[in-house]
Amino acid sequence: MTTTSAQPDPVAATPTSRRKVLQALSGLMVGMFVSILASTVVANALPRIITELQGTQTVYTWIVTSELLAMTATVPLWGKMADLYSKKLLIQLSLGLFVVGSLIAGLTPNVEILIVSRVVQGIGAGGMTALSMVVMAAMIPPRELGRYAGIFGAVFGVGTVAGPLIGGVLVDTSWLGWRWCFLLGVPFTIVAIVLLQRTLQLPVVRKQVKVDYLGAGLITVGVSVLLIWSSLAGNQFPWGSWWTAGLVGGGVIVLALAVWVESRAEEPIIPLSIFRNRTVTLATVASVLVGVAMFGGTVFLSQYFQVALGKSPTVAGLMSLPMVFGLLVSSTVAGQLITKYGRWKAYLVGGGVIMLGGMGLLSTIDGQTGTVLLGVYMAVLGIGVGMMMQNLVLAAQNDVAAHDLGVTTSVLTFFRSMGGAVGVSALGAVLANRITTLMTEKLGPMAAGGGGESHAVPDISKLPAPVVRVIQDVYATATAELFLIGVPLTALALVAVLFIKEKPLNTLSGEERLARERAAAAEH
Repeated sequence: MTTTSAQPDPVAATPTSRRKVLQALSGLMVGMFVSILASTVVANALPRIITELQGTQTVYTWIVTSELLAMTATVPLWGKMADLYSKKLLIQLSLGLFVVGSLIAGLTPNVEILIVSRVVQGIGAGGMTALSMVVMAAMIPPRELGRYAGIFGAVFGVGTVAGPLIGGVLVDTSWLGWRWCFLLGVPFTIVAIVLLQRTLQLPVVRKQVKVDYLGAGLITVGVSVLLIWSSLAGNQFPWGSWWTAGLVGGGVIVLALAVWVESRAEEPIIPLSIFRNRTVTLATVASVLVGVAMFGGTVFLSQYFQVALGKSPTVAGLMSLPMVFGLLVSSTVAGQLITKYGRWKAYLVGGGVIMLGGMGLLSTIDGQTGTVLLGVYMAVLGIGVGMMMQNLVLAAQNDVAAHDLGVTTSVLTFFRSMGGAVGVSALGAVLANRITTLMTEKLGPMAAGGGGESHAVPDISKLPAPVVRVIQDVYATATAELFLIGVPLTALALVAVLFIKEKPLNTLSGEERLARERAAAAEH
């Protein structure tokens, strides 16, 4: 039985002025920026980290994947808890976990401890990613949400793509080094916790319910098994092997069991009923595909910059700026226009078309692609991503009941993150396998790392010029092929968006809608 404690009128407690909303969201924005930065700041530092800690190409992928995996697996649980407990406390808890993970990562003695620390960071980032949009939906009407969602989209975008620049500068600064890629976020996270304590005021509706931890555990295990398979297949064992059959079969069975448990739980982590909503289902499909294409392609760009083009970490970070600006401008402008005119589907469709064009352009890169041309390609991709990501969440939030806002937001975030984790792990495995194959063809089995094992990421500064040219060509070819794989995935995301039906944006905040729903339920 679910019981709700008496609380102050949520409508009265909801911030109304834009100034109050921005004050309340200030800590949220800082926290979001830092948590997203954690996923990306290591991008340009990874080649140096892998070299110093003596890691391999597979480890390179796992340092990124482990954080994405932990974030993905815990998002549904964070979202469900947001519907049951204090959102403010949960956000502060997630930031606290992020601080612990960052400290461990900054002091790590080896790659094994680094991967563990990334898992802890990912759990905290999962809470921050899921809860930020939940809190926004609770405070702000969908009609006004575009304005603030645009700001958050910009924060997300800057954190996603500016991270490599910050990481590159830290790596190239002799008295700092790559460890500060992790330690730098600690003081900012603490500031975010303090800001949230002072500025974020939300009514707390406590429900005495049994959280479906069994369902959460099964979802986590099932997704993790499939991600581990997608990361190792093609490298540690063939795609068509008994390992593949065991891992894929096991993962599917566990997820099927999770669906069975969720269908019978009183408070499921992912209520299957929300997928009866056409908008939620299509937005979820599009989010998965956008996650695969965006994370799977872009996370390896800094390796392309440093290995294929021979740039320093700092220069590699600067080369990411066109994508930052494209995403920043498009998400902000689209958000403002949506708030002004109340129409949103055109921006989703336009973003899908532009993102498809960006992926296609980046599939043509090679070791001789000019910096300006590369910047144009990346700006196009950034513009498309900025118009799609946050507006998919907005469309879904606008079309569900207020009591499902938290879980709907977390479901979309979960599937987008899962798409990203699958993209990074699967495409990372494809990249490693393709690099090994090409290196074996051009340099022989010994030079390629044993003719099939995951070879170490080369330090081209210590190799002779003829070998460097071969390695650069190999990495450029393999990276372009990743974007080519992303083209049909982005096209499918565009098809899903085309079938979403545009509905007028609600003018009430989530808390106001929830109050009305409860009043209507009490009358009956």
